Amino acid sequence: MQTTPTQSAPCTDAQLVDYAASLDCVHCGLCLRTCPTYELTGRESASPRGRIHMMRSVAEGELKPDAAFIDELDLCLLCRHCESACPSGVNFAAMLEHTRARLLDSSERSWLVRRALGLGLGRVLPSPRWIAFLAGALRFLQRLGLVQLASRLPGKVGQAAAACPPVPPARERRALPRHTPALGQRRGSVSVLEGCIMPPLLGRVNRATVAVLAAAGREVHCPRGASCCGSLHAHNGDLQGARELARRLIDKHSGLLGDDGELLPIVTNSAGCSSHMKHYGALLADDADWAERAAVFGKQVFDFSEYLVRFAFDDLRPALGPLEVAQPICWDDPCHLCHGQGIRDEPRALLDALSIERVELKESESCCGSAGLYSVLRPLDSRAILAPRLAALKATGARTLVSANPGCQLQWSGGLRQTGSEVEVLHIAELLERALAHGRESGE
Repeated sequence: MQTTPTQSAPCTDAQLVDYAASLDCVHCGLCLRTCPTYELTGRESASPRGRIHMMRSVAEGELKPDAAFIDELDLCLLCRHCESACPSGVNFAAMLEHTRARLLDSSERSWLVRRALGLGLGRVLPSPRWIAFLAGALRFLQRLGLVQLASRLPGKVGQAAAACPPVPPARERRALPRHTPALGQRRGSVSVLEGCIMPPLLGRVNRATVAVLAAAGREVHCPRGASCCGSLHAHNGDLQGARELARRLIDKHSGLLGDDGELLPIVTNSAGCSSHMKHYGALLADDADWAERAAVFGKQVFDFSEYLVRFAFDDLRPALGPLEVAQPICWDDPCHLCHGQGIRDEPRALLDALSIERVELKESESCCGSAGLYSVLRPLDSRAILAPRLAALKATGARTLVSANPGCQLQWSGGLRQTGSEVEVLHIAELLERALAHGRESGE
């Protein structure tokens, strides 16, 4: 599937902004210390409060939506930490996505960024074939050492090359089977989102996810033809592309029904995807043909740890054995898990059930700087935001870091690799799979 980033319809400066929503902000400033870009720059304009003030000023005709305005909006990671701190309940993410959508093709934005967004959002992410081709090509260049050489070049080319994650061999990039039977007594069925970035870069996490669900007695379905949820499109202003992908994903997964005739639970191992998919109802609220289906679909979406704790961990527990992993371990809260979905206790409950030594990461809900395409488009800012998180991790003495989002996992892995650290970064599904493997070996 290919989508075409929608050209912004001509509109006045006032229409660039959801002005009514901007009035919810009372400028109390409680969001300031939660904002990674404010902490990085110290600029009021790089804070949620400052950005809302600028958007309101544009709507009131006091400020022009020029290149400086767009850059301040693009500097935001959309981590949503400010929303957790806001006493007024300001939905900052929706406001920013609204404005970014109307500035997507602005001539004030550099041609290179517009071209990169057009290709990435319109052609690459919606197409598993394009992603597979590019992953294979990058793997080839990495094996030749050319990417490593390019990373030494000055400027954005070198920065982009340095930010490239290692691509695993082809055997690790294979697609998930469409159907995986439950191990032992079948206790239900689920549908799993394979994702767009997971198969080429973190296929092992997908397989671990399926293995854990199957061990919990769940029959696992993975429909073909709908891999990208559209979250990166929405965050970067391509709301029309996000809607097209949402309809496609709903259509594919809605064809899978449980024994009771109801839509299967849809389990995702990417916090960014589950957060976005739960809000399909709002995304398609103005589409008469899809609004109701989208609202129902959103209620069937569960993050991996959320699903296990709520429905399946008692079934999984007998299959677990002692876990052999470098300890202590610590948990990193992905932004779109804790701030986007309010899920904080469930992954910690899973980790503590494994009887391992766990230490808390200071300010674990602070953004690591990945933020989807952010680490690609703004690698220097991304690494600067990661730096204090690396220092916080080092202070814990942890030897294993656990997360639940592909961007976070790749960001932490890359940062630790560049510093020469031996801390291992795992998805929580991988950690549970290791306990399963040990449990089988020990006969437990």
